[in-house]
Amino acid sequence: MKELLLYGLAAMGGLVVLGYSVHMFIGGLVSPDTERSVIVIVCLIGAACLAYMGWDIVKRRRRSL
Repeated sequence: MKELLLYGLAAMGGLVVLGYSVHMFIGGLVSPDTERSVIVIVCLIGAACLAYMGWDIVKRRRRSL
C-alpha cells in the first residue's frame, strides 16, 4: 500500500487541475457564486470517479491474490 500516497497525491492534483479548468472555462461568464458552485459540483463528480477507480483497483488486487 505504499502507492496509496502516490495515488492520493495524483488524485488531489487531478482535482485541482479539474477545478482550475472549470474556472478557466466559465470564469467571468457567470457570477462568482455560480462559478464556485459549478467548480464544487464538478470536483465532487471527479472525486466520485476517482473513488470508484480506487475501489476497482483494490477489488482487482484482492481477487488476484
